[in-house]
Amino acid sequence: MEVIDIVHEVPGRMRVRLPEALTFKQADLIQWCLKKKAQIDKVSILIRTSDIIIEYHDLSRRQLIDMLLQIDLKDQVLLEKAPDSGIEISSEYWDQLVSLIVSRVFRRVFFPVTLRDILAVIHSIPFIIKGIKHLFKKDLTVEVLDASALTAAIATQDFTTAGSVTFLLKVGDILEKWTYRKSVANLAHSMELNVTKVWRRRGDQEEAVPLQEIETGDLIHIQMGKTIPLDGTVVSGEGMVNQAALTGESIPVAKKPGRAVFAGTVLEDGELCIEVKTAQGDTRYEKIMTMIEESERLKSQAQVRAENLADRLVPYTFGISLLTYIITRDVTKALSALMVDYSCALKLSAPISVLSAMQEASGSHICVKGGSVLEKIADADTIIFDKTGTLTKAVPTVKEVVATNGMPAKEALRTAACLEEHFPHSMANAVVKAAKQRGLSHDEMHSKVEYIVAHGIVSSIDGKRAVIGSYHFVFEDEMVQVSEEGRKRLEQISDEYSHLYLGIDGRLEAVICIADPLRDEAAAVIAALQEKGVRCVMMTGDNERTAKVIAGKVGISEFYAEVLPEDKSNYVKQERAQNRTVLMIGDGINDSPALSEADVGIAIEEGADIAQQVADVTISQNDLRQLLVLRALSEALMKRLKHNRNVIVSFNSGVIMAGITGILSPGLAALLHNTSTVAISLHSMSRLLPET
Repeated sequence: MEVIDIVHEVPGRMRVRLPEALTFKQADLIQWCLKKKAQIDKVSILIRTSDIIIEYHDLSRRQLIDMLLQIDLKDQVLLEKAPDSGIEISSEYWDQLVSLIVSRVFRRVFFPVTLRDILAVIHSIPFIIKGIKHLFKKDLTVEVLDASALTAAIATQDFTTAGSVTFLLKVGDILEKWTYRKSVANLAHSMELNVTKVWRRRGDQEEAVPLQEIETGDLIHIQMGKTIPLDGTVVSGEGMVNQAALTGESIPVAKKPGRAVFAGTVLEDGELCIEVKTAQGDTRYEKIMTMIEESERLKSQAQVRAENLADRLVPYTFGISLLTYIITRDVTKALSALMVDYSCALKLSAPISVLSAMQEASGSHICVKGGSVLEKIADADTIIFDKTGTLTKAVPTVKEVVATNGMPAKEALRTAACLEEHFPHSMANAVVKAAKQRGLSHDEMHSKVEYIVAHGIVSSIDGKRAVIGSYHFVFEDEMVQVSEEGRKRLEQISDEYSHLYLGIDGRLEAVICIADPLRDEAAAVIAALQEKGVRCVMMTGDNERTAKVIAGKVGISEFYAEVLPEDKSNYVKQERAQNRTVLMIGDGINDSPALSEADVGIAIEEGADIAQQVADVTISQNDLRQLLVLRALSEALMKRLKHNRNVIVSFNSGVIMAGITGILSPGLAALLHNTSTVAISLHSMSRLLPET
């Protein structure tokens, strides 16, 4: 932005206006740039007036203005990259809603009664035709009920009622489409790519470069567990690629040289060198939208039950109307019953409630991939926690490097960092960061790097086999030997640290001691979950002693140490087989099988791409208290769905009774019914949890 005008300002809130009209993409860019800032609480954009309303904290006036001025609204790369914020969708349906209301008011004020009656009949025809089509298919649905009510109103020359019913049906139709489009957009946004750097291969060298620097024809190296950020063709290597985000199919697909790979998919196993075919990155990714539209995962079972109940009640409404006519021989009373149904409110309020819950979760930096996930979270009785990077902080630090075979400690750390940087995990990140802090830069001194899940890394340096990883991997699998002097040093290392063992050419060269402190909130979160009756379990690949200490500190009595990825996954299967609803939370490649197997998988955003890909929920604020928010939000959603169902059935039953007893006219019954539908829908849009 070059110029902004401050329209209004109070502490913590500023309203600015841009001198030029905003496009929807520019509005998306502003939302995206500002919401990435931790100090920004809320951003609202009024597209017609080019106003931006910002709520913030811990920012000076000057800092906020500078933040706005730094956003380049003419940068085409950024404009393409900015995710859809939903402003265009909301604007489209808001315009339709306003236009519908204005046109109705205009007709009632300026049109003569005869013309209004003719228009009421004309506007009823599409709904009557739709009902007839459903009737021919032998589907006794709400469409048939609406068509019957309109036909009866027209037949009795009650054109005012017919006009009111068609108007409110159109309002409901707009709100329903608006809800659905927003749901699809939110879910697609939650699955968007989050890749900033890639490994570009040129000759025998590889370098990490920003994604936007990659051009068509470049070769990029994809390691196991990483997202494939660009469409391309495999030129070397083999691997199994998870294409669930693209096709909806969870079974990995084998990729060999010559096979195409697509942006947004994840390499589950192996490694690939890809020749980039498009630098835009998401040409095939747009197919996610189609997959979502065909998917039922947006709906919770409570929502499905509400919709099924709506359809089951339609015959009863017909029966009540027919019985009323048989008993009273009064068409008006029978029509009053026909004007009221349960379906509109039930079918509209449920998806709006689910959407609102998903949006509220997003506002708390929690990405939820569907309403069914929220219902399972509310029902969960078991939560399984990974330790490293989940119960412990995602930023462990190297405390000591213990040399055991003559290699200088600095050289051992340099070598370890060179190997670990290819497979980022919280422990690996600690090693890389420690080397950088100590000024230990390095070239790629090794050959091909292989990551063995939950064990370690294997490579070759100067023709010698180099391994780094867990005690089990280095000593038992790789049979690395320790000198007598090295053994003495091992005995002196404190048990409070997690250990990475570096072996070269069959000899242990160093032990890297990493402090992995607990998250400050971990114990309180575990206690709060247990108070709710949730059983908490910890699983870790770390040794028994370290696991016992951590479990004791956070208050978990049931824990399992030295487990492999398949152990976690099998444990989840066993728990589910006992009819438990299981949540699994983790952050690493080794957690992905269990995340996929659980009723709900929850990934930490800072973790591996594959973990986020298979998870149903991603926590992006790096705070376990979000689990409590998620649980409270899910429980509140279930209560709202149940409350809405009870209110809708009770209120509409009352209106039907008032109609068939003659207390309400058909027109007033229809007005009350449809007004209540809009009211319950508006209530469903409100927050589920109080703002903090």
